[in-house]
Amino acid sequence: MAVPNDKRALRTAFMEKRKEAAALHGETAGPAMAKLFMAHFSPKPGEAVAGYMPMRNEADPLPLLAALHEKGVATALPRIEAREGALGFYAWAPGDPLIEGPFGTKEPSIKAAHVVPGILIVPLLAFDSDGGRLGYGGGFYDRTLEELRLRHRVMAVGLAFSAQQAENLPTEPHDAVLDAVVTEKAVLFFR
Repeated sequence: MAVPNDKRALRTAFMEKRKEAAALHGETAGPAMAKLFMAHFSPKPGEAVAGYMPMRNEADPLPLLAALHEKGVATALPRIEAREGALGFYAWAPGDPLIEGPFGTKEPSIKAAHVVPGILIVPLLAFDSDGGRLGYGGGFYDRTLEELRLRHRVMAVGLAFSAQQAENLPTEPHDAVLDAVVTEKAVLFFR
């Protein structure tokens, strides 16, 4: 599918694609993505993996976070700390309490410990074969990846339905590139 350069139109189109994919594969996709991730990635001892709480038909990372937690990997979720800033990540394990955050998000308790992830599981609307990512337009993950990558090596892994793949997404200098994407069908590596 050829992709127009208007990000607003792309967001609308891929929100619909993701909604359709979630309706078709939502219940089985999360466990399939967890199995594929676990077969292709090996977090180092002491390395944290940060995910997200799914909303708006996003691919569900909770089965993956549960599988990682069972293997003894430290897991975390993001917290929006400033509207124009990077995300902070805080320890979270399945069953831990969550609080209401901005934009309808759910975040770890304010008592949770700060974590610096080595692997960041990233939500998205669309991705392309170069690791380009289309998000909601707030820039949170772009700023976060830029900040994390200045400090240390972090792997950004998108989680998406295969229907969310685009040919070529328009990119801007501030857009952070993904290292890989895990879909319900495959793992795609870009860097």
